[in-house]
Amino acid sequence: MRLSWILVPFALLAAACGGQEEMARPAVHDVAPTEVELSGGGVFEQPAPRAAAIAYDRKLVPPGASARVTAGSGAVLSTARVEVSGFLPRRTYGVHLHVNPCGADPEEAGPHYRQHGHSHASAASEVWLDFTTDRRGAAAATARQDWAFAPGRPPRSLVIHAEPTKAEGAEAGAAGRRVACVTLTER
Repeated sequence: MRLSWILVPFALLAAACGGQEEMARPAVHDVAPTEVELSGGGVFEQPAPRAAAIAYDRKLVPPGASARVTAGSGAVLSTARVEVSGFLPRRTYGVHLHVNPCGADPEEAGPHYRQHGHSHASAASEVWLDFTTDRRGAAAATARQDWAFAPGRPPRSLVIHAEPTKAEGAEAGAAGRRVACVTLTER
């Protein structure tokens, strides 16, 4: 009998604490979504304010060339896709996601977008979408990563480079000068 009188207060305290804990949990609708969807594209134009697709080198990105880009990220995975037409036929271009929107100066797009915490360039820590055009100058490429875009800091552009991306060595990630850029916006 004495044991039950001793245990009753502990049982009541545990029940009360459990109830408070339930009330402190946020409702499901209060949690921020983990998905990010980005897109961009159009016919490449000369650098101009708010241009969606900019050509910096008309020899490698001829007038009339166009691109369509989509990128998305969930809680633990990300996917990016680029489709182009009107480029030089049978040529390989290096392509990467970058941290800033496109600008009049090709360097305004900033560095490659990289998985948080990685200091080295690789196809696993960055988003590389190199493509080789067909005889008509069209191509498509898709990259899938087993990591998500950083919350609140998704990539803001896709940059097309003059050369294929170097995959190894001290110059891993290098792909020559920037010849075109597509600004990405959230959908």
